[in-house]
Amino acid sequence: MTPKRPKWPGITWRPCVRESGPWILGVNPWVYDFAAYNLWARPAGLLVCLDMLSKAGARTALMDCMDRTWQDQPWPAAGYTGAGRYPRTVLPRPGVLADVPRQYSRYGLPGDRVEKALARLDPPPDLILITSIMTYWYPGIVAAVRMLRRLWPGVPVCLGGVYATLCREHALRLDVDLVISGPLEDEDNWAKVWNLLGSSPPELPRDAGMSLDTSFYTQSGYSVIMGSRGCPFRCSYCSGYRLYPGFRQAEAGLLFEHIRREYMRGIRDFAFYDDALLVNARNLLIPLLDKIISSRMEIRLHTPNALHVRYLDLEVCRLFYRAGLHTIRLGFETGAFGSRPDRKLASDEWSQGMHNLLQAGFEKEQMAAYVLFGLPGQDNAEVLQSIREVRRWGIRPELTQYSPIPGSEMFEEAKNYTWLDLDDPLAHNNSIWPCVPGGFTWAKRNYWSRIAAGA
Repeated sequence: MTPKRPKWPGITWRPCVRESGPWILGVNPWVYDFAAYNLWARPAGLLVCLDMLSKAGARTALMDCMDRTWQDQPWPAAGYTGAGRYPRTVLPRPGVLADVPRQYSRYGLPGDRVEKALARLDPPPDLILITSIMTYWYPGIVAAVRMLRRLWPGVPVCLGGVYATLCREHALRLDVDLVISGPLEDEDNWAKVWNLLGSSPPELPRDAGMSLDTSFYTQSGYSVIMGSRGCPFRCSYCSGYRLYPGFRQAEAGLLFEHIRREYMRGIRDFAFYDDALLVNARNLLIPLLDKIISSRMEIRLHTPNALHVRYLDLEVCRLFYRAGLHTIRLGFETGAFGSRPDRKLASDEWSQGMHNLLQAGFEKEQMAAYVLFGLPGQDNAEVLQSIREVRRWGIRPELTQYSPIPGSEMFEEAKNYTWLDLDDPLAHNNSIWPCVPGGFTWAKRNYWSRIAAGA
């Protein structure tokens, strides 16, 4: 028999058939940054962990400080696909960022409302699991930990995610009981979390690491799809292989059932979270798109993480079109095809991929291509060349500012091109243009914006 739903105002709770299991609170902290925009964002890693823990017998709940949560909470109006702005509170710039001519803010829910809602939880959680995403967002984690310690001084706090993995030594300075580096389904990490609860680790669920629990978002206008974990590429500017070694893909049937369940509760917009969605397309993507088409569900698909253009053959493009792909982001990166830092795309592959998208019926207005900007030692002429190549196809270039990522091949090189101390994760912030001579200025930003817009 499923236990009754506790009276936890504003906190979404997932029932569990075992009343005696521990209950675990997941927390997605605030974002502290110069800018933040919601491109169908969800804390995927945390949702994976909560799914695993629930299936292993825990009762789970979520406080997402980056979600509206309460119907009466003021929130900027989202676009019709669900993407939009976050509310923000202006804050003083921290020391290392004191000279950056931009406004620093906390994005997300009001801190006092979050604390009041959590204070009403009865009983308090047995364990708190905090996620981390961008390395330079760690001030949001610090604020969340301080709040949680005020509320429940004796409840153990476990920190995981991107920052915890890539900046482990820095994360160990925070007031948490356990720092998990890498995925929770790693047997050592799984055991550490359950040992923190004073329990022996139960057996890992069959689909450990490959299933997201999105049921916490009861008022959401969008959902996410995670068909794979990891990436088979090792681009010099990326440390994805440090976050998730190897490459795994889900079963198309189980992924379709996830979409169908979300559709039945009214969701029409779905964002793919895969880093390598098109790899081994016949194993996952093509069967999934076939199922969506056969179901006649009218949905909109979005690819904010960028598609690998070399894999956009005509068959895949046509299936994407029929299945409802709405927002297309392409990983162009740079037009210097002979000296790319990722070796993922050749000139003829770029042209063929664009031809296939247009032939399949997509409009140019649906597309944009990410262009890397601010790489260590990057020549402005290379950026101009890249922008012109993208605009030659009539689609919008989006400048993607480089962030020095610990563990990546390019990180050590970045130290030779920055005036910042990269041992402080705040210096990884791409909004300050850490490897551009002189850093960010509004004059330089406006110049590149005009160039990208074709002015």
